[in-house]
Amino acid sequence: TPTFTPSLTPSPLPTNTPAPTQPPPPTQPPPAIPPSAAEGNRWIDVDLSEQRLYAYQGDQIVRSFVVSTGTWQHPTVTGRYRIYVKYRFTDMAGPGYYLPDVPYTMYFYKGYGIHGTYWHNNFGTPMSHGCVNMTIDDAAWLFNWASVGTLVNVHP
Repeated sequence: TPTFTPSLTPSPLPTNTPAPTQPPPPTQPPPAIPPSAAEGNRWIDVDLSEQRLYAYQGDQIVRSFVVSTGTWQHPTVTGRYRIYVKYRFTDMAGPGYYLPDVPYTMYFYKGYGIHGTYWHNNFGTPMSHGCVNMTIDDAAWLFNWASVGTLVNVHP
């Protein structure tokens, strides 16, 4: 049968633990200007925390709009996308809603789009199922300014 033989292990010596430092406060960096902006290309920046959309030509803001993006239950996707299709009017449907003839719709990722909104006037507050809601006049301007392939940068 095996026998147990205790061994002496030295106790670790006490060491000084540095006091924790406070992390720097979070700051909201300006949107990263995409490489194509250096060439003066048009692109769209959606700032979710500000509920604003910026239309850029290169590194210059052309126009700025108050928008309504997705709620916490239905957040707007973040990342860099490109407008892949535009519709002057389109029907939208999902769980619990059907919206006919949504004006000036530009889809940038799957069912996520930027479009005019006739069913609320609460811009500046998250209201949508993930899309970027604009007034009809603002959406009309953006629809005529942007083209298929325009970069859409969405960030917190």
